[in-house]
Amino acid sequence: MSEIEKIKVTIFPDGRLDSCNAALYLGLSPKTLAMMRSAGNGPKFVKRGRIFYFLEDLQAWMEDQPRVRSTGEARALSEMKRPANDR
Repeated sequence: MSEIEKIKVTIFPDGRLDSCNAALYLGLSPKTLAMMRSAGNGPKFVKRGRIFYFLEDLQAWMEDQPRVRSTGEARALSEMKRPANDR
């Protein structure tokens, strides 16, 4: 049986994570998270000089993501969410 590797994520006492730790928590690269932030399709964040995410918002965003059985199904859902003038 393979071992599960635990990843250390740093969370501030008030529940904030910086961009790198938020990306690590979500299993994304920091660049992907930045692109999602720019496109407006990622989790909620605050900008206080730097970008921060709250753990509860990351968890809510993850729970809100549809579970799909194929990349085709994921693509179709993504297309449905896009405004008609962007298709």
